[in-house]
Amino acid sequence: MVRFGPSGNSESFYEQGYKSSAQMPAWLSAMGLEAYEYQCNRGVNISEKTAREIGEEAVKNDIFLSIHAPYYINLASPEEEKRKNSKRYIIETLTAAKWMGAKRIVVHTGSYSKVDKRWALKTAIDLIGEVLDEARNSGLEDVLICPEVLGKNNQMGSLDEIIEMCRIHELLMPTVDFGHIHARYQGGLNCPEDFERVINQLENALGFERIKNLHCHFSRVEFTKGGEKKHWNIDDVEFGPEFAHLAEIIVKKGMEPVIICESRSNMAEDALKLKKIYESIIANFEK
Repeated sequence: MVRFGPSGNSESFYEQGYKSSAQMPAWLSAMGLEAYEYQCNRGVNISEKTAREIGEEAVKNDIFLSIHAPYYINLASPEEEKRKNSKRYIIETLTAAKWMGAKRIVVHTGSYSKVDKRWALKTAIDLIGEVLDEARNSGLEDVLICPEVLGKNNQMGSLDEIIEMCRIHELLMPTVDFGHIHARYQGGLNCPEDFERVINQLENALGFERIKNLHCHFSRVEFTKGGEKKHWNIDDVEFGPEFAHLAEIIVKKGMEPVIICESRSNMAEDALKLKKIYESIIANFEK
């Protein structure tokens, strides 16, 4: 089963009078969606009570949960204190995920604008290893850590780097943000074959079973020479990439990923549009 859902809460959720994220699972299920990525991007400030309420509602409504860890994590900071804090933020996110029953956390790996790229990657991999050890000792090892492919050229998070990071342990799964790949490589995803090359690279490195249920982000993205500039909505067709190209490869390869939509403001509505595109591709394959 391919699951679709939003990153955070659409504006329409609040416009309709809803106030608590604990109401999101039922709201999403009524729309026909099956996943929800809770946002801790500005800090892990959720209480255990609220997290458990969201988790209970997700179980009732068959909503797959993930959490996005704080944006300011930097596993390759030249400052030891910042690296130590980044490790703590990941553990805090894992703890919240455990309360919530979320299966995955999405992690931005950081920047190498001030350090050597090879040092940055090695430092990040070593730190992730320490996080995995601490998670295991704290009973948090059943939550997958999903380092994200990032969209700016000065960010540590190319597809190659994320694959290299995920090689170290089976409890790591890439978050493949196809909009970020498109932006980072200056419009690099323009046809089904482009998407298939990405999926094949992941499969060759990690094995099909590791990527069959891949964690994916998708939205249209505007970019400059520096990479990602701004996320747009699915109807903003002047920006790429096209989800139909990815959907074709998902169906062709028999994958069952989680697709989280990161459109601006109406991410739930756009997640439903992605689902309908996927369903139309399936219908064509079955003819």
